[in-house]
Parts: sequence; structure tokens; C-alpha cells
Amino acid sequence: MIIIGEKINSTLKAIRPAMEARDTAAIQDLALRQAKAGANFIDVNAGMFLEDEPEKLTWLVESVQAVTRTPLCIDSPNPKAVLAGLKANKNPRPLINSITDEKERFAAILPLIGEFNTGIIALCMDDSGMPETVEDRLRVADSLVGKLTREGVALGDIYLDPIIRPVGTGPHYGVVAIETIRRIKENYPQAHIACGLSNVSFGLPARKLVNQAMLVAAMAAGMDGAILDPLDKKLMSFVYATEALLGIDEYCVEYLGQYREGNIEA
Repeated sequence: MIIIGEKINSTLKAIRPAMEARDTAAIQDLALRQAKAGANFIDVNAGMFLEDEPEKLTWLVESVQAVTRTPLCIDSPNPKAVLAGLKANKNPRPLINSITDEKERFAAILPLIGEFNTGIIALCMDDSGMPETVEDRLRVADSLVGKLTREGVALGDIYLDPIIRPVGTGPHYGVVAIETIRRIKENYPQAHIACGLSNVSFGLPARKLVNQAMLVAAMAAGMDGAILDPLDKKLMSFVYATEALLGIDEYCVEYLGQYREGNIEA
């Protein structure tokens, strides 16, 4: 699984005060703990600071890369902020989070992929809004993959986000997301999935339980990447156990290694 650590995000109430206070030590500690816990990328998001987002995102990038070489996921719908973050980045090849099939957003983000040689998270939505059905999401995915590959972006650098919506607001949203993942991986086996896993449980009690169940179901459908909390030891244990069950972790080598290191929580 490709783990994109979600914790350095201005939408999280627990971390926003550290960003407001420019508490570099707190940001760096969070980055280091996510990297140690198994994050392949560390997401950095300053989207709540609308007036100075590019400058704030630059500070986040510089703070994180001062203490870890883990690649960054530059997270913003604002092309100016994404550009600022990419210019500041000195870590290995980053991801941009994200592009959509919305005409203006696609045109603004596309040049940055080539200029900075990044991977790209592509959300399955377009100018008509957030699609409700599996077929509508696949239509947008097909459009995004077609446009990106025609511009020279390799399939292996595309991380499709099927859009996971809260099951508390629609009983079909879990099934729709899982089936979208399954169909995307059938159609584009070389492409990756990168979804916001915890969205599924928004508004519900015992959210971690719902996230764990969604993780297993989505991985069984072909999900190979997710934006999640790598500091949730139980959730990461489910990642390792599910990889073993699906034959991704041959002979349970990774699972056994994580167990010996004390990283499996039963």
C-alpha cells in the first residue's frame, strides 16, 4: 500500500494552532512520526489560510524537509500555492494533490506536473459536480486518464481518487466507492488509487472502526494507495494483515517484520 500521511493538514483542528503559531517543532515532530510509522508520502496542506496560503505552504514544505527525506504530497486546490510548494520542495519526487476534470483547474495544474516531474492525484469529478454513480465516476476517470496520458503523464504516475463520501449521508456511498475502485483497477491496472479513507466515517461515532472496515473492503477491491493516518497503529495493522491475506505480502514477510518491531496491534 502507498500510504500518504494525512496529519499535516490545516483542516484538522488539532494541528491548525501549530500552523497559526508557526510551531516548526510541532510540525517536524508530526512529520517524523508519520515517516517512522510507514508513510510513503507526507501530505502538507495549508488550505485554511486563504490570505497567505502559498507562503504558509512554503513554510510547511521547508519545515518538513529539514527533518525527513520522505517525499511530499503538495495539497491545495490553489495553483499558486501548489507552485510555491513545488518550488520549495527539495525532497524526492513529490505528488500534487490534486487535479480534477474541471476545465479551469485542469488547465492550471497540468503544466506543473511536467515542469516539476511529479505524480498526480486525480479526483473523479468535473464541472458537473461530484458524481453520484459508479458509471459517472468511471466516465470522469476515463476522461482524466485520457487527457493526462496524451500530455505525457505515465499511467504509473496517476493516482485516481474515486471520491469516498460519508456513508452517514448516503447508504450507497460505500458500495459506490468500492465498486469504482474495482472498475478503475480493472481498466487501468498500472494506475494507482489514492483516496481519502476517513471521509467514509465523517459524522459517525467510533469512526476508526468504520475506517478499518472500509480499508479492508477497498483493498480487496484493488485499492493500492490511501490518504490516511499512519499514526493509527490499529489501522496500519489492518494494512499489513490485509496485504498478507490478499497475497500482496508474499509469505507474510512484511507482516512478520512489523510484528517483530512491535508495530502490530491485535
